[in-house]
Amino acid sequence: MYDWALEFPGAVTVCDRDYTIIYMNDKASETFSKDGGRALLGTSLSACHSEASRAIMRRILETGEPNSYTIEKKGVHKFIYQAPWRKDGQIAGLVEISVVIPPELPHFVRS
Repeated sequence: MYDWALEFPGAVTVCDRDYTIIYMNDKASETFSKDGGRALLGTSLSACHSEASRAIMRRILETGEPNSYTIEKKGVHKFIYQAPWRKDGQIAGLVEISVVIPPELPHFVRS
């Protein structure tokens, strides 16, 4: 099966229920290169996040409700989407997708 996410232009990071990083695509590895890149596989997400971020991760795992927001860092705007992934119908961990967006993102209302 083709790993479509590997060369996806947004950063895709996946962890299991214990917050252990089990997958990073090329962009995620590049994005977190100063922190170790792919060497982060097998390490804990909770170690590099604040208590507020860990509370959000716990909420996603408990409720199954995704979390999304935008950020700006060093002039680069990004859309962040965090959601549970499931195996056999049960929440098995978290996926985070981070995509660079234009500073003035168009918004359309469609019916």
